[in-house]
Amino acid sequence: MSKLLINLSFLLKEPTGVSVYAQNVFPYLAPLAPTLLASQDWPGFNRYLVSDQLTPAQGSRGHFNRLVWTETQLPQIYRKLQADLLFSPVPEAPLIQPCRSVVMVHDLIPLRFPRWRSPLTYYCRFYLPQVLKRATHILCNSQATAADLIDFFQIPAAKITPILLGHDPSRFFCPDPRESPRPYFLYLGRLDPHKNLARLIQAFAQIPEEYELWCAGPPDPRYRPGLTALGESLGFGARLRWLDYVPPEDLPLLLHRATALVFPSLWEGFGFPALEAMACGTAVITSNCSSLPEVTGEAALLVNPYDVEDIAGAMKRLIEEPGLRSELVQKGLARAKELTWAETGRQTRECLEKWL
Repeated sequence: MSKLLINLSFLLKEPTGVSVYAQNVFPYLAPLAPTLLASQDWPGFNRYLVSDQLTPAQGSRGHFNRLVWTETQLPQIYRKLQADLLFSPVPEAPLIQPCRSVVMVHDLIPLRFPRWRSPLTYYCRFYLPQVLKRATHILCNSQATAADLIDFFQIPAAKITPILLGHDPSRFFCPDPRESPRPYFLYLGRLDPHKNLARLIQAFAQIPEEYELWCAGPPDPRYRPGLTALGESLGFGARLRWLDYVPPEDLPLLLHRATALVFPSLWEGFGFPALEAMACGTAVITSNCSSLPEVTGEAALLVNPYDVEDIAGAMKRLIEEPGLRSELVQKGLARAKELTWAETGRQTRECLEKWL
């Protein structure tokens, strides 16, 4: 039987982002009898022990250690275990001593919105193209990301398989309704400039005073002070609430009680908040670009994220048209049922089987 290695060297014990994808997908690859390259033990899987100092938890040093490990030790492990294919849920694979690999690309946002002091920009400009060139095949999380791979790197379309991501219905669900002390619109995510919080705050200035804008996600001292000052300058600083990190068990109720999730990101490789909101019975307002129309289908109000008036108009519609909000909730619940980790895992397994 062909031998598959799955590179989980980057996996966090408390997963976020890419780690969420990896942790939820690899269990569905069990029929391929893979060996996990991991620092954690996973019952029911063969594991090859690797260092626990290769993850984002160690900051830049963890990323650097992992890239060195990828070039020096991973090829040796590949040969030692007589592997036939390496699956990497992140776009990393040996370059000096190439292995047959299938890699997953989540987005090219560092190239669309480059920050020249960010190592990610240089990672995507110089390292990533070489990984993709040597890869046997490439997975990505949406047609939008596939189009970026073709546009930025001239990757042949036949070498790319887009597979939409999913959610866990046991974690994101429609809870028993409870009244909110005050109606609110919700933003969920980071504060990076491409997330478009400044335009969202400007749009919210047009919303009636009984509503609040709640922003949930990791605090970022680079951006929050300026965004807070913007809300104060527009006269509603007291109605702008920062929730910081929200424990996973509290997210369904937070989402469900919101008038709507407003997620006007300028670009997303996938867009988990939109899917998680739909699964929790929440109306969604999101952007009409990148992957977000793929994720939401007909279950969201799509807006031009560069148009403050368009964002504000969508929020006003959901206040003034309760029937529209109810319609979006029902469509969202139906759409979320189509996007589960079980389906993502099934498609991923079928794709890997072709290359083993």
